[in-house]
Amino acid sequence: MRIGVAATPQVAIPTLDWLLTTDHELALVITQPDKPAGRGRELKQSPVSEWAGIHGVTTLKPESSASLVEHLESLDLVITIGYGVILPESILKLPKFGFINLHFSLLPAYRGAAPVQRAIENGEEVTGLTVFQLDKGMDTGPVFTSMAVNMEPQWRSHEALEHLAQLGPVAIASSLESISLGVKPQAQAGQATMAPKISKAEAEINWRHNNRTIVNKIRAFYPAPSAWTLWNGTAVKITNARIHDTIEKLEPGQILFHNKKLLVGAENRGAVELVSVIPSGKNEMAAADWARGAHLHGGEYFG
Repeated sequence: MRIGVAATPQVAIPTLDWLLTTDHELALVITQPDKPAGRGRELKQSPVSEWAGIHGVTTLKPESSASLVEHLESLDLVITIGYGVILPESILKLPKFGFINLHFSLLPAYRGAAPVQRAIENGEEVTGLTVFQLDKGMDTGPVFTSMAVNMEPQWRSHEALEHLAQLGPVAIASSLESISLGVKPQAQAGQATMAPKISKAEAEINWRHNNRTIVNKIRAFYPAPSAWTLWNGTAVKITNARIHDTIEKLEPGQILFHNKKLLVGAENRGAVELVSVIPSGKNEMAAADWARGAHLHGGEYFG
């Protein structure tokens, strides 16, 4: 088949690499326009744009979907992976077999922009990926392929995404075979749930929650926007943490630095051991190193 890929993030790269090894023709890549980034606000390409440049694949960075029409009509199929733009139904019908999307959840669970993050936040033990036919809804189209994956308890969102991305080619290969054989996708079945984009405000840690809920949030929201808490009026990002069943009686948010471990109280006498942090204006560091530099001794409070 003559295929296009509409994608922006790093998680699309394993599927792009795989496509180059197949008999399919990767005719073009569609990605978001370069955007200002960093302190200098210099224009930066998306990971997919950089990949396409290295491999000499035609790249489109449309400001509007209307400019895609002439390019899509000659394609058999477009695969989308985190493209980040909602396309009108008229565009979705242009390729011979339309558009299919690789989504990192077992649909209809976790429809939306942050499926992996929300699954980790909710303490899910199983996640997965789904390849489905794009329609005008939000991740509502019929399914070609779904694959369940056990969630490792220590995974943060980027680690889970990296693992799922490596399985993307398997799910896409199965779906392309179904399409070539004329197999019709099946309507989604089960209870639909949503996975909206994460806001900075909701990433603030509430130390009155139990320690498992807090650690799940820290794992889920790394690397962006990162869970955070206030210390002396400034935000400290918590980038990794573990559940700690301390015998110390700590109040929610109360800090204890003991045996080179930085502990914070949660509800019901539970505690969270902070592993790494990003203090305001500094780089990521071990939580114990930060505690020593900040002269934490115990009795102080976050929040």
